[in-house]
Amino acid sequence: MQLFLKGHPFRYECENLCRLFFPYSPVKLAEPGEAREEGPWALAEAEELETGWRCKVTVCDGRKELSKTAHAPGQEEYVLTNLLYLAFSELTGLEPLWGMLTGIHPVKLLRQYCGELGDEGGREKFMSRCHVSGKKADLALRTLRAQRPVVEQVGENDFSLYISIPFCPTRCAYCSFVSQSVEQAKKLINPYFTLLLRELEKTAEVTKFLGLRLVSVYVGGGTPTTLSALQLRQLCEKLEQVFDFSFCREFTVEAGRPDTITAEKLLALKEAGVGRVSINPQTLSDQVLKNIGREHTAKDVKKAFALAREAGFSNINADLIVGLPGDSLPGFEATLEGVLALGAENITVHSLALKRSARLVSEGGDLSLHRRGEETGAMVDFSVRRLTGEGYEPYYLYRQTRMAGNLENTGWAKPGTECHYNIYTMDECSSVIACGAGGVSKLKDPYSDRLERIFNFKFPYEYIDRYEEILERKGRVIRLYEQFRQRLH
Repeated sequence: MQLFLKGHPFRYECENLCRLFFPYSPVKLAEPGEAREEGPWALAEAEELETGWRCKVTVCDGRKELSKTAHAPGQEEYVLTNLLYLAFSELTGLEPLWGMLTGIHPVKLLRQYCGELGDEGGREKFMSRCHVSGKKADLALRTLRAQRPVVEQVGENDFSLYISIPFCPTRCAYCSFVSQSVEQAKKLINPYFTLLLRELEKTAEVTKFLGLRLVSVYVGGGTPTTLSALQLRQLCEKLEQVFDFSFCREFTVEAGRPDTITAEKLLALKEAGVGRVSINPQTLSDQVLKNIGREHTAKDVKKAFALAREAGFSNINADLIVGLPGDSLPGFEATLEGVLALGAENITVHSLALKRSARLVSEGGDLSLHRRGEETGAMVDFSVRRLTGEGYEPYYLYRQTRMAGNLENTGWAKPGTECHYNIYTMDECSSVIACGAGGVSKLKDPYSDRLERIFNFKFPYEYIDRYEEILERKGRVIRLYEQFRQRLH
């Protein structure tokens, strides 16, 4: 899709709206005067007049065109993007359930509106201003209410620790995360692990110097249980050795794929104080598992749950995905019923999001269900009904580009089993300091809305080769916190 812009700086917002309505047509920013190609295109322009600004948009789906005009007192992003949204919606006949929202954190926006107008007033503004449907506004408000007790107890010196283990036994067909299969990167695991322990030591020194308080630990990936039982034990011992756990409320490890989980590994985690693990089937259909490149079966999922219960875990999360190739509404219903029967305390329902780097995209896999918004939407609706009926509440929610049905990812939990880390990272109400390849530290100024990011190198080989730079970047944590505190005084 071609995108023509004139007279304003709102490129990013306009590009996202193009993707919202034409997710399978890559957006190409066209130069002024460039010929219009066959296929969809859009023009968004703003012109300053004596009486204010005139905004005009023209959209085309490759066959028919439609134009709209609006006036604004100033060069306002909302006026132009709202006009573009309305034009796309009228042209295509589509009314996305999340309206014009394209950002990751819709609940964070709703929190702002509710803070201004109260819950009901905020919900109404969320729907009218952003064109969000009633059922998605209700879901967001339920999520916001579940998060409040956690958000309100955040202290100004609290932080969470994220640890990245970017290795998996194999790479799933839908995956676009920074992770490598063990077959490709086995020789990197030991040197990576050694350096990761050193980065944890450095991070502990930095946070101790700043007087920060560790409240949550999350080990993710990749698949952390690609590490051996000995390495998992060493990782946990290092954490206990260098960090003060006096105020830590939770310790989560993504055990992840059942084909990496053993009784020995689970026992090592439990004995080290880990309280919550994820066992992520994605689906309980053996054929769908095969379609996405998983080398385990539904039977292996059930065995992993049994091993976790035997090890003493009473808080287990299970990730499911709607929109997988070869799945169906009855198939997803059977999967959710199966996970409920296993008694998972947390169930996260993801909508399949496909990035260009995913093998399913690059190899031209079956995307038919991903494109069928009605069927994937029915899967999500079923999950809302069943999980609500079983006493689960939505407690965190986020969105990604190119999601099946333009839907969302929602974490559901039995009351009292919510993962605080997930709330902190999605609400962006507290600092998260990340260690390991692909990690992104998000430092929250406790005295303002300012949020600063510090990126680690993405890939394990970069992390190893440029490790000294990783340690140097930890020094930036000190400098940023000193800036936060100086502005307070």
